[in-house]
Amino acid sequence: MSSSAELLAAGGSHETWRPLLELATREVFQLMLGCQLTSLGADVDLPPGVTSMVGLAGELCGVMTIQCGEKAAVLMTSRMLGLPAEKVGAEMSDALGEICNMVAGNFKNKISGLGDGCLLSPPTVITGSDYSTYSLADSPGLEARMCFEGLPVVITLQIHS
Repeated sequence: MSSSAELLAAGGSHETWRPLLELATREVFQLMLGCQLTSLGADVDLPPGVTSMVGLAGELCGVMTIQCGEKAAVLMTSRMLGLPAEKVGAEMSDALGEICNMVAGNFKNKISGLGDGCLLSPPTVITGSDYSTYSLADSPGLEARMCFEGLPVVITLQIHS
């Protein structure tokens, strides 16, 4: 079994994984939400709202997060569950957690030799804006800034070897 350090050494810098992170995200959003994501500039502010997180353990250890504003979270839930946006309620956390879980799973399966050797935690979803996160990642995180129906969504992967 390879460690994440060995995977990174074999595949070069984890920065080379950024296109895979973007592709994994685009595929999940197209399949599950029926939409095309576009790239988002680094200068666009992300409104507070919802953060979904999935831990990765095994050959690759880290945390994947998807952050978006409440309006984007409601729209994602509406699209995923086929509900009118005004009917979205408590199921929003489940939907956003599942989207993060699918992006993490799709991402890990795109890295040769990683699919079965990396497990995902159940998702955690945080709503609101008055919180901080701290990661034991030992390298800068990968970040994909995407635009979903005109609304910013930021996908981050923090890696810990």
